[in-house]
Amino acid sequence: MAFDTQEPFPVMRPAVREAYGPANLSGEPIFAGGFINFGYWRGINLNAPLSEADRIRSQQDLYRCIWDAAAPMEELRLLEVGCGLGMGCALALRERSPAEVTGMDIHSAQLSRAQEAHAALLEQVPGRLRFVQGAAELMPFADAEFDVVVSVEAAQHFPDLGAFAAETARVLRPGGRVAIASFFTAGGDAPSRGADLSRLLDTFANGLDIARPVTALTDALTASGLSGVRVESLGPQVWAGWDAWLSRLCAPDSWARNFLRAYERRILDYYLITAQRQ
Repeated sequence: MAFDTQEPFPVMRPAVREAYGPANLSGEPIFAGGFINFGYWRGINLNAPLSEADRIRSQQDLYRCIWDAAAPMEELRLLEVGCGLGMGCALALRERSPAEVTGMDIHSAQLSRAQEAHAALLEQVPGRLRFVQGAAELMPFADAEFDVVVSVEAAQHFPDLGAFAAETARVLRPGGRVAIASFFTAGGDAPSRGADLSRLLDTFANGLDIARPVTALTDALTASGLSGVRVESLGPQVWAGWDAWLSRLCAPDSWARNFLRAYERRILDYYLITAQRQ
């Protein structure tokens, strides 16, 4: 078996199945390096022509930002929910010295790609890296199995944030921390936000991304018993750089360029959310 799997788990939504299966977003040029995130662009000169190395650094830096917010990871057990190709898991092993890293994803195709991409690393660090199939709403792990849980640009896909929060609280040990980065609607729970985003962005129109306010997640984390829930906007470090990179690959009137426009209109923002289990 290429990776651990445990069933049953919730049925994958069709748009998610397509994007991370046949479409294989991890292989698209806009996600150079296979990380599949918009990037954290602080310290990168957006006024100069951006290189593929800049793009990869931006995606790595988003992970570093999330890890810094979560906790020191030396000799701890780390879970990434929605690990995709596993690039963040591998980077964590190289840079943060955790005892163990588990990458979990709902999509078997992504996990097969992750297993192939990191075959050499899996041999080099036996027992310290594994890939597991599972859903954010029903994680195939024991209670209190992890010290740190992170999720990087995946929560916008999760259909049930309450179940995700409850499962996160369950698999964290007492004192463990969670850090989540994703994009949510801005300006409260205005009914028009979802319609606005569907008009601007194909990923909301086709159901890949779900329009919800960040309070939908923070309230769920609090209801699950986690404490110290905090929210920080990463918008200033994300949207301008993402759009500058897209300008190399997409026409000015293409739908993808509307992410920055949605942010500027205060319809959408990018957030970092942290909490702790008591």
